[in-house]
Amino acid sequence: MSGLGDIVAVACAEVFRGDGKKMVSPMAPLPKLGARLARATFSPHIVLTDGVATILAPDGEPEGWMPFSRVFDTLWNGQRHVMMGASQIDRFGNQNISCVGPFEKPKVQLLGVRGAPGNTVCHPTSYYVGRHTPRVFVPKVDMVCGVGTDRGAYELRRVVTNLGVFDFESIDGGLRCRSLHPGVTRAEVEAATGFPVHFAADVATSRGPTEAELAWLERLDPGAPVRGTVA
Repeated sequence: MSGLGDIVAVACAEVFRGDGKKMVSPMAPLPKLGARLARATFSPHIVLTDGVATILAPDGEPEGWMPFSRVFDTLWNGQRHVMMGASQIDRFGNQNISCVGPFEKPKVQLLGVRGAPGNTVCHPTSYYVGRHTPRVFVPKVDMVCGVGTDRGAYELRRVVTNLGVFDFESIDGGLRCRSLHPGVTRAEVEAATGFPVHFAADVATSRGPTEAELAWLERLDPGAPVRGTVA
């Protein structure tokens, strides 16, 4: 039986399905594992990077190098798919990774805006949130870093959390649940979200790995130190 970490890793991998030869840039250990799984199985042509300029093989070994100027050429032309984190995210996918509290005097200083604005207006963007709570899924972010569907985002593809998989394909561009991880209920998602959540008409149960995918997960994450972070 697959554990939650396996299911979330597969959900992160599925984010990159159909990306063809896009450069993919996962920004945290679980998304990186998912991208490597996708490259090793159903998306063999994606260009896997370390988030900067090194091209990687599925096992994480350097496979090539891309001049940084070429990274930006790829980004600006929409041929990149990034999976970022979010300290806060609202119902339209506006993301905050900069500060909690008023900008003039924040309670907590975080990463800063970084590349979030350019990512969200230039190419597909997905998010991974390891702990789905009302403190992350808020009615209004304290600062907009990555822009949402109400601000002209290029394409917000997916949000993967420890509760389920979400998109922004609802009628008003708001967050929509497309699958729940095994054992998770709609009520749990609603209680963990600080705004109303749309649910797809045919909400699925998030799938576990195939035998081949599980073998790759064991190879890429022996002993499951990355998958074990999901609770």
